[in-house]
Amino acid sequence: MDFNKIIDRENTKSVKYDGREMTFGRDDVLPMWILDMDFAAPEEVTKSFKKRLDHGIYGYTMLDSDCRESVCNWIKNRHNWQISPAWLSLTPGVVPGVNMAIQAFSKPGDGVIVQPPVYYPFFAAVENNDRRLLYNPLQINNGRLEIDFENLEQQASKAKIFLFCSPHNPGGSVWSEEELERIAEICLKHDLTIISDEIHADIVFPPAKHIPTASISPETAARTITFMSTSKTFNLAGLSTAYAVTSNPVMREAFNSTEAKLQVGYCNLFGIIGLEAAYKHGQKWYEKMLSYVKANIDFTVNYFEQNLPQIKPLKPQATYLLWLDCRELKLSQSALLSLFVNKARVGLSDGTIFGPGGEGFMRMNLACARSTVEKALGQIKQAVDNLKV
Repeated sequence: MDFNKIIDRENTKSVKYDGREMTFGRDDVLPMWILDMDFAAPEEVTKSFKKRLDHGIYGYTMLDSDCRESVCNWIKNRHNWQISPAWLSLTPGVVPGVNMAIQAFSKPGDGVIVQPPVYYPFFAAVENNDRRLLYNPLQINNGRLEIDFENLEQQASKAKIFLFCSPHNPGGSVWSEEELERIAEICLKHDLTIISDEIHADIVFPPAKHIPTASISPETAARTITFMSTSKTFNLAGLSTAYAVTSNPVMREAFNSTEAKLQVGYCNLFGIIGLEAAYKHGQKWYEKMLSYVKANIDFTVNYFEQNLPQIKPLKPQATYLLWLDCRELKLSQSALLSLFVNKARVGLSDGTIFGPGGEGFMRMNLACARSTVEKALGQIKQAVDNLKV
């Protein structure tokens, strides 16, 4: 796989490319916002699709034992977490799964803790289900977003659910064993259900190591539902396929019952095929992708340090994202957006959509060819330099 290759994604119904006019008001920006990659999926995945296409019948599909086993093996090999095939529930994406978990494990009016700045669908998942948002704002410390545990303890006394992003989007923090143990202790003390979004679990850069929240202890596992997917790892987001891991049979039945009421627990045929093929045969592609993305991140961080010190990226331990601290530019958020979109012609995610703490920040997606990164950085530098003129 040549990750330097530019693949034309226009006119493919791509949100990232064909949705630029709607999102940014112009269609000439370099799109580095929504979270998919500009890399073709592993060849083995594509071959598995072609083989199934040739069969010609695309009927109702099941999450069979082979697919379940491939999930369990991947998680065991990547994250040293031994799970049972019976613990898996299929979902049409992590976000729908999070919404269903909120419905399953809380009632209208219950408090749900989120940790802004954080993946913005979390806010809608709470408010659209008539639950109360409780903020546990993250703090920047030595270039890393970290948890305010004193505040978390205070909010836990008013909450029913702790909605957790691990690894963190947009900041790229990988939570340590000590941090996870403190979270677990607080959630146990206050009898909170933990909904752990671990969709970025595979995109972690050594020496950091992802630890599944539920693996901390049996007591933690008994109150945790974990969501994972191949969508970020192997660029399969358009297949709308994810899964929940729930060891507690009572919790699992409650979640499955909620899913059944909504009639959404069915398999996307190609989502299942892609999931199994990626986990069974995508290891080499995955390792090359991880190395390429890490090089893009290092290159970009170094570029800002050397050429645009006014913009300070938080160097991520995980994800293919950069959380850019642009506050030294001393621009209003609307002016900051205009700088990137209309002057630099680079489409990034507005930091304010990630909640309190996002003001003055932008999120940048680096899962693209190096030439795209270089072009974007050059355009950003020119736009910032023109501010001084």
